[in-house]
Amino acid sequence: MNEIVQRMDLSSWKGWKHSLGVAVEFAEELGISQDTISNFAAQFGNYLTNNVPADLAENRAIKELWEVASPEEQKIIANCMVKLAKKNL
Repeated sequence: MNEIVQRMDLSSWKGWKHSLGVAVEFAEELGISQDTISNFAAQFGNYLTNNVPADLAENRAIKELWEVASPEEQKIIANCMVKLAKKNL
């Protein structure tokens, strides 16, 4: 996951959404199912929460939501982030 994070633009909210959108689009082009993408997004959310500083206000808000959410709610948050990223491509 470190390699994925290094390739993403985490310097701004706009950059984060774009990077995530490109990754989701690439996964879809490879034929990866939406359910698999959602599961990976939830795993990635856990990784980010534990390993990447939440220096932007938006990232802090998502981190705080993630930390209080149940695993089911985290999957919902991840799904919403995937939709948001795809919308902003």
